[in-house]
Amino acid sequence: MRTGALLARLQSDLATVAEGARQSMVQVRSGRDGSGTGTIVASDGQIVTNAHVARHGRLEVGLQDGRRLVASLEGIAPGLDLALLRVGVLGLPAIHLGSSSEVRPGELVLSLGHPWGVEGGATLGVVIGVGADIPENPQPWRELVAVSLHLRPGHSGGPLVDTHGRLVGINTMMAGPEVGLAVPVDAVHRFLRAHRSRDRARQAAA
Repeated sequence: MRTGALLARLQSDLATVAEGARQSMVQVRSGRDGSGTGTIVASDGQIVTNAHVARHGRLEVGLQDGRRLVASLEGIAPGLDLALLRVGVLGLPAIHLGSSSEVRPGELVLSLGHPWGVEGGATLGVVIGVGADIPENPQPWRELVAVSLHLRPGHSGGPLVDTHGRLVGINTMMAGPEVGLAVPVDAVHRFLRAHRSRDRARQAAA
């Protein structure tokens, strides 16, 4: 296959991946001025976003079909910059959770969000590294995914996906020119498991 045809196929495949990931995205509005992105992780209305997106008052999410819903804050982990929201709607299109332990430097990834208010914006980048020993890491005790792409205001809380459309991280911050950082999806897995354990304990005690 010629180079031009290969590039055309790659472009088409990446656009398809981005479109699939957009279905699991929501826009998060917090308080009067705060805004960011959320990622649907369970069809029963569970949405993961950044703690710094969700901690400013009344929460509202906008779905891809145009509905705007009030969300409750179910859990928050400021040290991980993760928050769990819930809306009272079933059957939402949840993203497939991958494994950040399988992500390798050099892999292509897509970061999605609402940068500067552009709905469903996508940015392509290459994984620099995964773990705590990343030079740009502002908190050396914390594991992160470093990617060579530019995150903008509005990307926060959005999905970082691999070329199969699987979630490998949650966008969190910039760490320098063309270096974006994301919370690894393995940390998201642990955050969700801890929330479920606390929820079961509360129900048992009730």
